[in-house]
Amino acid sequence: MDINYMLLLFAIGFIGSFLSGMLGIGGAIVKYPMLLMIPPLFSFQALTAHEVSGISALDVLVVSIAGVIGFRKGGYLNKSLITVMGLSVLVGTFIGSFGSQSLTEEQVNIVYGILALLAAIMMIIPKKAKDDLSLAEVTFNKPLAAGLAFIVGIGSGIVGAGGGFLLIPIMLLILRIPTRMTIASSLAITFISSIAGSIGKISTGQIEYKTAMIVIIAGLIAAPIGAKISKKINTKVLQGILAVLILGTAIKIWVDIL
Repeated sequence: MDINYMLLLFAIGFIGSFLSGMLGIGGAIVKYPMLLMIPPLFSFQALTAHEVSGISALDVLVVSIAGVIGFRKGGYLNKSLITVMGLSVLVGTFIGSFGSQSLTEEQVNIVYGILALLAAIMMIIPKKAKDDLSLAEVTFNKPLAAGLAFIVGIGSGIVGAGGGFLLIPIMLLILRIPTRMTIASSLAITFISSIAGSIGKISTGQIEYKTAMIVIIAGLIAAPIGAKISKKINTKVLQGILAVLILGTAIKIWVDIL
């Protein structure tokens, strides 16, 4: 593998995983379009949508747990929320990841575009998160949380994402979970989702392992740094960064599809 190509992949993995740790997402929302679009710009062979989704699934598996480690102290991990949504997203992701092998590249990109657009819309809607609540004071609708996580799991399983970029606005807007708790807990739920996604992608031969390893190594370095910085940034700023990030990605994906 060309050294310049390896450095490019490392940079993509580092940037995506830094944002992952800081914003509580698995990183696929950033890395998916970057891995698809950036290598050809530097005259390297383009990766297919199936290869990118496979790389993303394995990468999210490793990076999300690295992010969780960064949040393990501070009381932001809501075990009840993680259990309810984690089990549901696990089942949905199994279905999506195994079924993705029968979809065309364009169909995989369309699913990604739909997920990103939905997430962008929900992030733009004003939210009244009760950020002053303690872990013991937080309550949520468990059947609703489970149902939404299952749906997200199917879509994220198809594109190799952990679903954090969609789970976060759902938790903030619909379930009304405090922002920092949402960010930390979503990483744990994303990790659970990525277990199913990785198994599905590996079983169906959709992973380019050499490329995945470079992206993952970069992620292991960057994700904990992002998680550490996240604790020092105003929650409104974090929400704004995530909204802009998702909206920009959604627009780019749909422009390419259409």
